[in-house]
Amino acid sequence: MIRLLFLLLLPGILFAQEALPIFVPAGGNTWLLKGADQLTNDGVVNWSDAETQLIIYVRLSPGDLQLALNLNASNAAEISVTVNGAEKVVSVDPVKQVHEGGTWNISIAGYVRIVLQGHSKSGAYFGTLTGLTLKGSAVSEGLTFVRDNEGSFFYWGRRGPSVHLRYDLAGKTDAAYFYSEITVPSGNDVIGSYYMANGFADGYFGFQVNSATERRILFSVWSPFKTDDPKSIPEADRILLKKKGEGVYTGEFGNEGSGGQSYWRYSWKAGVTYGFLLRAEPQTNSTTVYTAWFFAPELNAWKLIASWQRPKKATYLTGLYSFLENFVPETGNITRMALYGNQWIRTASGEWIELPQAKFTGDNTARKNYRKDYSGGVYDNTFFLRNCGFFSDFTTLDQTFNRPVKGIPPDIDFSALP
Repeated sequence: MIRLLFLLLLPGILFAQEALPIFVPAGGNTWLLKGADQLTNDGVVNWSDAETQLIIYVRLSPGDLQLALNLNASNAAEISVTVNGAEKVVSVDPVKQVHEGGTWNISIAGYVRIVLQGHSKSGAYFGTLTGLTLKGSAVSEGLTFVRDNEGSFFYWGRRGPSVHLRYDLAGKTDAAYFYSEITVPSGNDVIGSYYMANGFADGYFGFQVNSATERRILFSVWSPFKTDDPKSIPEADRILLKKKGEGVYTGEFGNEGSGGQSYWRYSWKAGVTYGFLLRAEPQTNSTTVYTAWFFAPELNAWKLIASWQRPKKATYLTGLYSFLENFVPETGNITRMALYGNQWIRTASGEWIELPQAKFTGDNTARKNYRKDYSGGVYDNTFFLRNCGFFSDFTTLDQTFNRPVKGIPPDIDFSALP
């Protein structure tokens, strides 16, 4: 023992230490394809359908990967395990809870797709999969996965990381209007995506893919009263509707703070550039009226979404930002991207100021190193954001990017706005 310690302390001698076994819970890292089985926070319980494919994603370093299944079974079974296209068949012994799967070589750093599928079984079930045990030289500092469900991170982790662009206002404190544009490239209009264009300290404005048949232009304003239950907001803290556009739904929202929500169902299209205009009007009674308009080239007109009055603060626009998020966990394994461009503010005196600089940031899922499939920066002379789908070329958070300056303010007839 003394000799071993002496050797470890010798200067200039390095020893590779094998990583301890790591447990990857199925509940926060798995997607199901085909079959009739269901994923729970405890994993895939009573896995029985041979058609079901369990897809688990883990980000690894180059090296050897030793994999075992954490699976409780009441009968013998065989399960196919495929890592980066290389398949092995694992024998399940009902006496054991951990079943060795073999060793794979991981050649490059990045996300690895692990596919499990039932091969054969002697009873009704393949078992209940709670997760995987990983070890080997590939399990090192590059390891990334959703580690636990504390703070409901199985849900947030499967949704994927949200990413933001935070704009530099160049010291201006009287931003009355904020204009920007979004283009979603073809094939990136994934269900569950919210491409938020004009975010500000008190709310957000952008568009969504809500289902295969519905898309929305969404504008929401938070109440100053901090709660996730809109019914508990005191009367003096409620967001009041001043006006809304034809066909626009208005109501309350909760579960992420609470306040006033408005949306217009509109079938916007990928590959088309849309405009978003937001106004802040500070009032003499310590309130602010926020108004949002949406420009669709198909209509060649500005559409009023809504005007909301927020109490207890009279202000111009502050904290301007954009974001990209996925709000459907089942599509967190699909990549989506959007181009964010032509950001401008217009001051209370009528001066247009371009905002060509943005800081790239991420949410807690990204910062906890639970997911690293996120990127942002400048692409084709505009800012871009991309997330989900387990791509490996992530962008380091908290970088500042500069897009090329356009120099031509938006051409808007403010007197003609509805």
